[in-house]
Amino acid sequence: MAHVDLVDPASSAAAVRPVLDQINGAFGVVPNMFRAVANSPAALASMWGSFGALGRGTLGARLGEEIAVAVANANDCHYCLAAHTALGRKAGASAEDMAAAQVGRSADPRTQAALTFVLKVVRDRAAVSAEDIVALKAAGFDDGGVVEIIAHVALNLFTNYINVALDVPVDFPAVALKR
Repeated sequence: MAHVDLVDPASSAAAVRPVLDQINGAFGVVPNMFRAVANSPAALASMWGSFGALGRGTLGARLGEEIAVAVANANDCHYCLAAHTALGRKAGASAEDMAAAQVGRSADPRTQAALTFVLKVVRDRAAVSAEDIVALKAAGFDDGGVVEIIAHVALNLFTNYINVALDVPVDFPAVALKR
């Protein structure tokens, strides 16, 4: 059971209803994570706005979802692992691709470079070296791509922390954590 109320979209406050309506339009339902975050209109607007902005970014949906499962697995976030595995499949990744991404692996060299970097950012609290950035650029990411990857990490840390700290019930098909 979640440590905060899960806001019922049908009876939600006017301050969050428009955003919950947008989320419902995107998913066909309002997932539990957003129902938990809807306790704070500011947090909900921040989270949903970040998803929208990064969704229009240059990395593409599939890489964004691969980053999300790597970060979720590293942070033991069952909710995000389940949600982003499902979203990754919708973005064209196979079940095998998503399972590999959980542990920072990919057959694609560009994706591998991104996942290696992402896990270093998470593990070392962003204390990356100039060489880490050079490796990312050598794989085909420009300055904007580097910044966007870090933005994806930050958004996923936000969602992981919400779901783990608040014990948000998973409402996507469960995916096992990997070590």
